[in-house]
Amino acid sequence: MSCKYIFVTGGVASSLGKGILSASLGRLLASRGVRVTIQKLDPYINVDPGTMNPYEHGEVYVTQDGAETDLDLGHYERFLGIETSQNNNVTTGRIYFDVISKERQGAYLGKTVQVIPHITDEIKSHIYALGNAEDVDVVIVEVGGTVGDIESLPYIEAIRQMRYEVGRKDTCSIHLTLVPYLAAAGELKTKPTQHSVKMLSESGLWPDIIACRSEFPLDNGIKQKIAQFCNVEVQDVIASLDAETIYEVPLLMREEGLDERVIEKLDLQTQPLDLDDWKSFVKAVKEPSQDVTIALVGKYVEHHDAYKSIAEAFVHAGAKNDTNVVIKWVQSESVTASNVQELLKDCSGILVAPGFGDRGIEGKLEAVRYAREQKIPFFGICLGMQCSVVEVARNLCGWQEAHSTEFDEASDKPVIDLMAEQREIEDKGGTMRLGSYECTLSEESHAFRAYGKTDITERHRHRYEFNNEFKADLEKVGLRATGVNPSRNLVEIVEFQDHPWFVGVQFHPELKSTVSKPHPLFVDFVSASLAYSTSKEGRVDGDQKHAPTKDTSLKASISS
Repeated sequence: MSCKYIFVTGGVASSLGKGILSASLGRLLASRGVRVTIQKLDPYINVDPGTMNPYEHGEVYVTQDGAETDLDLGHYERFLGIETSQNNNVTTGRIYFDVISKERQGAYLGKTVQVIPHITDEIKSHIYALGNAEDVDVVIVEVGGTVGDIESLPYIEAIRQMRYEVGRKDTCSIHLTLVPYLAAAGELKTKPTQHSVKMLSESGLWPDIIACRSEFPLDNGIKQKIAQFCNVEVQDVIASLDAETIYEVPLLMREEGLDERVIEKLDLQTQPLDLDDWKSFVKAVKEPSQDVTIALVGKYVEHHDAYKSIAEAFVHAGAKNDTNVVIKWVQSESVTASNVQELLKDCSGILVAPGFGDRGIEGKLEAVRYAREQKIPFFGICLGMQCSVVEVARNLCGWQEAHSTEFDEASDKPVIDLMAEQREIEDKGGTMRLGSYECTLSEESHAFRAYGKTDITERHRHRYEFNNEFKADLEKVGLRATGVNPSRNLVEIVEFQDHPWFVGVQFHPELKSTVSKPHPLFVDFVSASLAYSTSKEGRVDGDQKHAPTKDTSLKASISS
């Protein structure tokens, strides 16, 4: 069959969950045998989010082919189990860059370059490129921002044109909006939704389905009112309620009949729905038999979206271990030698997170030292791995000036150094070591035991690397290189020998963890943290059992 397109727009407010709605619908369709991919259209003028502050944008999600993209692509991959690429994320900056480049090359034959048709045609070409792939039946296109934003107008216009070019029977428009509850009035209000749909219609685009985000269930009266004022059938008003976990949303959307409405409107040929594995996963997430507390030490912990894929990888690994992973968010700037024990003593695992810049580095080094000395399971990712190298160099090799040249260019022990090919690069956007690279594992390593194989590929995003000049000295004190890129001899994984589980990785394993395939390193790290938690409880119980009984009576107090 020819490819069909589903367009997801949003209104009233941002952060309503268009990405989760899109991913959930994709999961439902995929569970019926439909081949689905999802595309995010971002209205900002940055070419990609690679140079954006995490406080501004959250996590930068890196695809297999090295594209720096919106974090929603992480949801797409985690829910669908697919690999996305640079074609799955389009920004206004990229659109204008492509159009201007073509204009400079004379591609428009001297015509005046305008938003319509040139910008809208470029937008459509990116959407059609995904739809023309042989292995895709449906493309779900999510438009970032909200209807009414000036920067969103070219995207809405491009979608309007596509609905006529492709045909209404092969396209479906879903509008996600807000139905707030006003406590003073004691009722849900539909007016924001009405105005949002009206604004969308003024751009020539009418929704086929309206998804209503709300804290409370929508009764039939509310749905009828929205249907009447927004020109849709009552069954096309879908409640999108808050869920205990985002992974429950596909099940809630199934109860609302979202997939059935889309299938009917697009006349999709499907197989019987199979959500058994998904339901089992959700049950494991919601009903774990145990808890384990793991510290995430980072500089952006006030903004959890900066570590979105790490948090979700813990959910996947937790479910695999029948465990609820309780993340203790620790601001690395607040960690010092004097308080590190107080901050981390209740944790059974410590993850030092990735990042850029020198803020909070000393706190990360203290967290590494504490994990190493106390033999608490440790996981360092990207900069976290580099911090583990610096910490060992300083405290075991005795090189107090050891550092990364990212933070101290004059260090006489640059155990982490700028990659050779990065030295002449001046542009910041899209110029790091990005995307998937090979790694060969030592069979005598935690990494090998976790993966169960020697050859792996993982995704990268960094400019600095382990300096092989110091490799022999670091290995003498127990820090082993257990994973190496075979083509360039770059150290990808380090492990500390005299430790139950101490692993630092230069790559980003969290980016490949999905519901169907939890990442093996996260699974093994959570397992090690559980083992430590159990042994810690045993030590505490034992200490209490053999401790002298303290007389707390009034007589004892007076005597003392």
